[in-house]
Amino acid sequence: MPQVNPYYAGAPEERTFEDALRPARLEDFIGQRRTVDNLSIAVRAARERSEPLDHVLFSGLPGVGKTTLARIIVSEIGTRLSVTSGPVLKRAADLVGMLTRLKRGDVLFIDEIHRIPADVEEYLYSAMEDFRVALHVEQGAHARTVELPLERFTLAGATTREGLLSEPFRSRFGLPLKLDFYPQEEIEAIVRRTASLLLLSIEPAAVAAVASRSRGIPRIANRYVRRVRDLAQVRGAATVTESIAREALERLGVDRLGLEEIDRKILRAILAASGQPLGLKTISVAVGEQEGTIEEVYEPFLIRENFLVKTQRGRVATRRAAEHLAGPSPSSGTLF
Repeated sequence: MPQVNPYYAGAPEERTFEDALRPARLEDFIGQRRTVDNLSIAVRAARERSEPLDHVLFSGLPGVGKTTLARIIVSEIGTRLSVTSGPVLKRAADLVGMLTRLKRGDVLFIDEIHRIPADVEEYLYSAMEDFRVALHVEQGAHARTVELPLERFTLAGATTREGLLSEPFRSRFGLPLKLDFYPQEEIEAIVRRTASLLLLSIEPAAVAAVASRSRGIPRIANRYVRRVRDLAQVRGAATVTESIAREALERLGVDRLGLEEIDRKILRAILAASGQPLGLKTISVAVGEQEGTIEEVYEPFLIRENFLVKTQRGRVATRRAAEHLAGPSPSSGTLF
């Protein structure tokens, strides 16, 4: 019986699609070896002692695997996962409601944990250390405090800006784990794995072409594989060749060094200042993107690849940026 690719017909929502590509075990997770090894030891030790895992803080750029590792923890330990995010927890009652529903060993995953309001964050101090929360009931002269006991749980936080966490909060995480950019060979392994899950035949040169433009981020690599697959399907190609991969990425506006159109807009805006440092707010207005997104998503890659330098006065584009932008830009296609 021939294999049927479940992603060709009735494509699921983006999040469901991403979940299908996530590894379910630590042994299947590609890259970040030191982080994965340390997490594996902690998980095994907690499992052998029949204790909940210590609180874990994952920090790193968007798309490097923070959420995936949090889900793997639950799979490895065999407990339940509750998911929320910092911006959602606007009131203490929102947090207390989630905490009181947790069973022993459950994992509460908070994405963008650096965006939790300070007054809500304080409730986590006693919850993480003493496994209890003090709930204030009534107001005025009749105000009183009721302490609610909690089951021993694991708090897993994910942040792209660890420096915004207060020191008392950060110090309560027993497992602070940092995830970084992935090297070329690991991104190639991720591209091959994703192509295999999609039942997509892809040449080694095409794998290298996709990986070299993925900025060292697995999420970006997976997105590019899907777009390459689309073009191959439209072309009627049984195998993704290097030329198909390059064409698909060029249609997306991704150049040979992995820069997208928004990256080039940022660099052009800075270069237009004729060598003078440009402030983040000015760049944000020039390119039509939020300051936080520029700083968290785009700048790390531009700085790592020596296209951009941050100074006390602002951002300065390098000679490499000027030389690269002086060359031909990717063609603009209409397929996507």
